[in-house]
This record gives sequence, structure tokens and C-alpha cells, in this order.
Amino acid sequence: MAKYNRIVSIGAHPLDAELMGGPMLIKYAEQGAACTFVHVTKGRLTDLTATEEEKKAYEDALNDEIKSAAAAMGCDSFSMNYISAELPAVEEFTNIILEYLKREKVDCVITHARGTLHPRHYYTYEAVTQAVRILRDEGSPIQIYYGENCEDLIGFTPTVYVRMSEQKMKTWFEGLQNYKIFKGKVNDVPYYNYYHSMGTVRAIEAGSHGFVKAYMHGALIDNE
Repeated sequence: MAKYNRIVSIGAHPLDAELMGGPMLIKYAEQGAACTFVHVTKGRLTDLTATEEEKKAYEDALNDEIKSAAAAMGCDSFSMNYISAELPAVEEFTNIILEYLKREKVDCVITHARGTLHPRHYYTYEAVTQAVRILRDEGSPIQIYYGENCEDLIGFTPTVYVRMSEQKMKTWFEGLQNYKIFKGKVNDVPYYNYYHSMGTVRAIEAGSHGFVKAYMHGALIDNE
């Protein structure tokens, strides 16, 4: 893979960015790149009986989880803090992402693949992809990859396999464990079992041993 200096993984919700981009960001952060997990929407307590104090406590705890997960992987985080029901139109959000990528001088982006069952994931895919294409048209060498996410698998065909050492795999999962949702305390999605199993399956696909994370190149014009 190319040498990248500024990488961001953009997820629709907290945890998405880490699940998709964690392995690649860990790898490049160790090589000195500046790496950031970006969260489009913020998690919030939707229990109608919850008090304002309980809602704030939930958000504060989640923000701590976000920061701890990023730090454990040698990265930082940026929360855009949108509420799902109040997201701007895709065109407006594309421009917001475009300005962020320019401001941060990003040369590699990881985000959701198109074939998703979640509308917020598709919204993020569309805006981020369009922003990257605009930058490419302007002459930027920025690259985009779609990360494997258990909710975005329709049409997901790996084109890049990133081999992870035992230590890097441990770093990734220990970082993910900072999220209560990853540990099964919020819903019953078997995150650990899925991502651990897929790391082994992808290694077999790639004719390798150990643990591998799959990515898919975005369709971009070659400016070379």
C-alpha cells in the first residue's frame, strides 16, 4: 500500500469508524501518520422515561469510550455530534466533509461501503465518496477505501488485505473493548465473534496465515 501521512476513518455512529478503519489506522499510526476516527452522529439515550441528567451521563460516558478507544489504538477522535433526525441534506454534508478533508490535509479516507442495510451508513458513504471525488477532480492524490462492516456487506468485494500481527490484533480488540456496545452491554450483536472470525476467513482468502482485515478500493479517476 502507499505511504499515507494523514488518515481518517469516517463512521456514521460511534464504533463504526473503529470497526472499519482500526487495523489500517493502527498500522499507519505506528509509522508516524496522524490518524483520526470521525463519528458523524452522536449516541444518545432514547429511553423516553430517562431524565436529562441520565441522558447527559450517557453521552458523557460514551464520549469517554470514544476517546479511550482512539487512544488505545494510537489515534485521536473527532465527533461531529449530529443527531440522526437533524442531519443536513447530503449535498450540504458533502461540502462539510470536503472542507474537513481539505483543512486536515487528508490523503486517505476509510468509510462505509455502499451496500448497507442502514440509512445513516449509506448517507455517510455517499457524502464522503462524493467529497473525495471532488478532491480528486481538483488534483488531490487522496485515496478512499471502504472498510468491512457487518452491516455493509452487500456487494463488498475485498481488493486489499491488511495482515495484522498478533500484537496489532490485540491492540485493535483491546481498543474496541472500551465500547460497552462492543462488549454486548447495549445490544446482542456479536461484534467480537464476527470480527475475530472474519479476520481468520479473510486470511484464508488471501492465502495467508493469522489475522487479516479486508478493504475495498473506491472507484476513482486515475490522475497519474
